[in-house]
Amino acid sequence: MARRPFIAGNWKMNMTAESGTKLIKELIPLVKDADCDVALCVPAILIPAMTEVAKGSNIAIGAENMHWEPKGAYTGEISADMLKEYGVKYVIIGHSERRQYFGETDETVNKRTKAVLAAGMTPITCIGETLEEREGGVTEKVLDRQLEIGLAGIEDITKVVIAYEPVWAIGTGRTATDEQAQETIAYIRKKIGQLFCPKCAEKVIIQYGGSMNAANCKGLMAQPDIDGGLIGSASLKADFAKIVNYNKYFED
Repeated sequence: MARRPFIAGNWKMNMTAESGTKLIKELIPLVKDADCDVALCVPAILIPAMTEVAKGSNIAIGAENMHWEPKGAYTGEISADMLKEYGVKYVIIGHSERRQYFGETDETVNKRTKAVLAAGMTPITCIGETLEEREGGVTEKVLDRQLEIGLAGIEDITKVVIAYEPVWAIGTGRTATDEQAQETIAYIRKKIGQLFCPKCAEKVIIQYGGSMNAANCKGLMAQPDIDGGLIGSASLKADFAKIVNYNKYFED
């Protein structure tokens, strides 16, 4: 089954309105003919400005997080209505840095994912193992837990984008081999098929999210179960366009 590839950037806590505007203006002509969906998930404070800059282009603006409650006394959090007001389409949920630094759990990932879906947006729900877990041979056990709890009660799994992020490859410059990434993502797809249905699993977009860049994107994207990338540091410069256009040009 043909799944449309999806390349999303995650700016994390980087960029300003000025630098972000400059980058998006550079990217617009470079990615306008891309054969994939394109998004940039940016800090909440930049969403209004970046939405305006990207207007009329094929670059969707996404958010990096969202609370599961519609409103209330949750200082520092962002609600669905706040994001929808600016036309946000995608929301990253459960990034490993949210889990590591801010106490995100599989249970809160589940709440946030459901809230994004209920608001009519698309969650990019992140899962992945640490180096200790991979070397300990419990990768599949960890992924099983994250999928079973994080996706519990989801009515239509095809509306969720899954980002597989081997935590040991995020921001380290260390990348899973093409074969490692394919093997693990194929396992994730099989598990989704068991939790939901095999036909549903074949429709789910599964991204690779561990230090994908212009030099390695072609090999990763050639794998049958890898449908795109969740790009960190490489999305902070115009070279992001080379990843988006992985099937047209790339660095050797």
